[in-house]
Amino acid sequence: MNLIVTREGFQTTIQDLGRIGFRQFGVSSGGALDLHALRIANLLTGNAESAAGLEFTQGNIRLRFEDERILSWCGGDYEVCVASHLIPPGHSALVLSEDELSISGPRQGWRGWLAVSGGIAVPPVLGSRSTDLRANFGGLEGRALRDGDELLLGEQSDFARSLIDLLNERRVSSWSSPAEWSSTAKTKSVLRVIRGCDWDHFNASTHHALTSETFAVSPDSDRMGVRFNGPELHRNDDVDLVSEAVAPGTVQVPPGGQPILLLGDCQTIGGYPKIAHVITVDLSIAAQLRPEETVQFQEISLPEAHRLLFEREQELERFRIGLSLRNE
Repeated sequence: MNLIVTREGFQTTIQDLGRIGFRQFGVSSGGALDLHALRIANLLTGNAESAAGLEFTQGNIRLRFEDERILSWCGGDYEVCVASHLIPPGHSALVLSEDELSISGPRQGWRGWLAVSGGIAVPPVLGSRSTDLRANFGGLEGRALRDGDELLLGEQSDFARSLIDLLNERRVSSWSSPAEWSSTAKTKSVLRVIRGCDWDHFNASTHHALTSETFAVSPDSDRMGVRFNGPELHRNDDVDLVSEAVAPGTVQVPPGGQPILLLGDCQTIGGYPKIAHVITVDLSIAAQLRPEETVQFQEISLPEAHRLLFEREQELERFRIGLSLRNE
């Protein structure tokens, strides 16, 4: 059965967990800008965590379903409704045949991720169904969705079918994921960073400015990266740097001294000095940064970054187990 786009919204795209193993060929990893949010939404619909869903930026989206499905979403402070039912983030919800889902907002944050049981079954390209808007491939014809698009949905899992029976009357689950996973927009954004490989090319006053001053998000930001306006970060030398690998989370400083935080659609190599790297668990916060919002950077150690990621993965495993028990 299909999912029909009746109102496209702004830059609504098909995304999964990205393309793995092709960066050496210059292919961006792409995928959802908040991989953790999409994983959670997929688990709540009975999908594999790698299933393709929708990433939306700003609201005013309408989707119509041709059969019964379970859906879930995570992200910014959106209002998501089916018929008269308000669907909070991080919950499982039942939609019936010919139901229309509406998404409006956000009041806070910038992006959201929607999973539907069965996943969106567009053909994979280089092992992923993610849309690469710059290279124009993947997803649906390599582009954002348009009014009237029809998206084929995959076969639902046994867990999804059991949720359909369970939610037949109340429509929205009483259980949910932890709020900090499903509602990722922050009133005051702090991004924790570790030192980048070019940290020593900057002096102590620049290090202090990075970790103590406030930076504003430039409107000239997209899925490739977030540009910041704030204190200029200047190098203490003029040594030519060799272009080398970059990845989502890398903080580069181009000429002019205004930092750029690379996101999922970033290039695979870069020549600008890499002063820092946003830790993996805070990329969820980075994905919610909207134009003119302010942010601060906080330095932590690499072992601390590893500990935070390990603890989140442990918590995620407990969450998987808890969901599986509902199917027994």
